[in-house]
Amino acid sequence: MAIAAQTKSSTQVPANCSPAEWAVRVDLAACYRAFVHFGWTDLLFTHLSARVPGEDQHYLVNPYGLLFQEITASNLIKVDFEGNVVTGDYPFNDAGHAIHTAVLKARPDIHIALHSHTRAGMAVSCMSEGLLPLTQQANEVRSLVCYHDYDVATNNEAECDRLGNDLADKWLMIMRNHGLLAVGRTVGEAFYYLYTLENACKVQVDVMQSGSTPVIPSESSIKRLELEGLPPAGGPSTTTVMAWDAVRRLLDRKDNSYQS
Repeated sequence: MAIAAQTKSSTQVPANCSPAEWAVRVDLAACYRAFVHFGWTDLLFTHLSARVPGEDQHYLVNPYGLLFQEITASNLIKVDFEGNVVTGDYPFNDAGHAIHTAVLKARPDIHIALHSHTRAGMAVSCMSEGLLPLTQQANEVRSLVCYHDYDVATNNEAECDRLGNDLADKWLMIMRNHGLLAVGRTVGEAFYYLYTLENACKVQVDVMQSGSTPVIPSESSIKRLELEGLPPAGGPSTTTVMAWDAVRRLLDRKDNSYQS
């Protein structure tokens, strides 16, 4: 399994951590800070995870109790699929553990899962229409989206199985009455898909609130955009890599303490 950070950390790799794991830690910590920058946080109550390279049954996640702006590469906790904290000084969010283990177990081809409770994402999750084909961004990811009906019992084994089954081979999930979920082979890939879906949701909410009759693109245009948005078989697209590199540069200029 290879998950590589697109930009290098200036911090020395700790002795008890492999270079591959440290690269993922830095990338995931950057993603937490990106959530802060783009206004996607919900106090302590969402979670982003990364499978540990070479340790398929272990994943990294935020320490429950820290704000996303406090997350660093070194304070991410390592948890096994059975719910044991392998390394770290904090507990984890039980619902987050249930969601992320369900996703990572169901999809051995992906290594990253990002879950958000944004206003626009939650709004669209409450709409019976789901994601509408209104914009270029919506249509780029529309064929990657699946839906999961709400169930409060997120630590229930049957519910976790259902979540994994609903994800199937998709890359984005609209969790009804709840929020959004994105997966990827790298942090940057998952972030790009979530960013695109989030923007599509924002515009959909604006259009529906305006009271105007929406203009729907032609079916041929929708199909073409859906094809263009498909994940390449060999790994993240060049556009995805460039976009995440740009986000990392933005974060480094703003506050690079996430790398510590």
